[in-house]
Amino acid sequence: MSREQQAVQQARKAFLTARSKPLDYRIKQLQNLKRFIKEKTTDITNAMRKDLHKTANATQLFEILGLEGEINLAVSKLAEWAAPRPVNKNLLTIADDVYIQPEPLGVVLIIGAWNYPIAVTLQPLVGAIAAGNAAVVKPSEVSSHTAKVMELLPLYLDPEMYQVVTGGVPETQELLKQRFDHIFYTGNSTVGKLVMEAAARHLTPVTLELGGKSPCYIDKNCDIRIACRRITWGKYMNCGQTCIAPDYILCESSIQDKVINEIQKCIQEFYTNDPKSFADYGRIINQRHFKRIMALVEGSTVAIGGDSDESECYIAPTVLRDVTSGSKVMQEEIFGPVLPIITINGLKEAIEFINEREKPLALYVFSPSKKVIKQMISETSSGAIVANDCLVHFTISDLPFGGIGNSGTGCYHGKYSFDQLSHLRSCLIKKLNMEGVNQMRYPPHTTEKLRWARILLLKQVNLARWRQVAQVAVLAALAAFVVQRFLRR
Repeated sequence: MSREQQAVQQARKAFLTARSKPLDYRIKQLQNLKRFIKEKTTDITNAMRKDLHKTANATQLFEILGLEGEINLAVSKLAEWAAPRPVNKNLLTIADDVYIQPEPLGVVLIIGAWNYPIAVTLQPLVGAIAAGNAAVVKPSEVSSHTAKVMELLPLYLDPEMYQVVTGGVPETQELLKQRFDHIFYTGNSTVGKLVMEAAARHLTPVTLELGGKSPCYIDKNCDIRIACRRITWGKYMNCGQTCIAPDYILCESSIQDKVINEIQKCIQEFYTNDPKSFADYGRIINQRHFKRIMALVEGSTVAIGGDSDESECYIAPTVLRDVTSGSKVMQEEIFGPVLPIITINGLKEAIEFINEREKPLALYVFSPSKKVIKQMISETSSGAIVANDCLVHFTISDLPFGGIGNSGTGCYHGKYSFDQLSHLRSCLIKKLNMEGVNQMRYPPHTTEKLRWARILLLKQVNLARWRQVAQVAVLAALAAFVVQRFLRR
């Protein structure tokens, strides 16, 4: 039996003991996960520096803070999330208990990504633990130093319920041969299709957090200086290796030079005149990705940056001007510090350009006009849309984070993680009385029974309203009783 098979079997055996069902157990595991983060912060930051050239503060800001927030939210809201959820009834079921009961799925496989190896691997784990599942965690082998730190997780969590399997493609392929109750994958669409294909063999549901080319439209009437500050931050953070980073800019030719000049100022302000020596500017994860990104630049006009150092996997913050839809850089997600600018003739053409391509994970629009923003929302489709900023929607736990079409399926964050990794079980509890009400559903099916069925089944009863009516009825009955007793005197 392979190591991967053993991990899955052990996790399933632990899940079948039902010890993960009590909320106290889940809260304890979440608290232990938080303790892992706090006690291993130095190990995590050192690993992130080696993998992606991230500083300790950047690791705290973009990896750990959001994860701690997700854990705190899950601990504080778990009782509410896991409680039965009453639903509205029809007249036929008005006397029944009708509700949704969230319950654990079973064993969840979480395949993490290398660009934010702590956040995008452990945030789904928060949802898996909160929902009462067992989990097998597969960190990305590309961020190898961080994956090594992940191996310490079983020292903090229930080591039977929560397994960590490290390794490369062969280990992932072996895991995907096993039967899971849900697979949560973060990465690119090419591998996402393979994950979905493997899951289909067992009819296993999947959550695929993928990526794609996220467009950024700049209205000529907006404050270009502020827009470029926010775009520069969103694009070059983590050296452009962010799934929701602006992939390319759409703007009118009349403002292209101004956009380039403002981005140039921001690069100098954020990363100095020498980004290579600046501590807060990252590196490409490895030489394979370095070569892939540099190949995308070929044939385009460099307006800013363009210099590189393969020995350090360094690519300077780069802007390309007058890019066309046929350019190499527009044929795939860049996932690096290269920002193409494509000129278009106004909002209508920008919307057409976006809609001719795969639905992106994020879409950004910079405009002072509510009409422009509403039109972009109503006439396009994407995992998320953000007006006048970049990336910040990821920080809001009450917003579902996920893609659509080629950019992914399913969503997570906060309660959405809990629901995504739960089975929302429909429950109806009826008493063995009031059988007369049921006569209309038994044969023979007469016209009169059909008339009553139409009344009882098509009339929806709002639960909150029904409770108010019931309370009024009780008070009215009590008042009548008191009046009658008083009159008898």
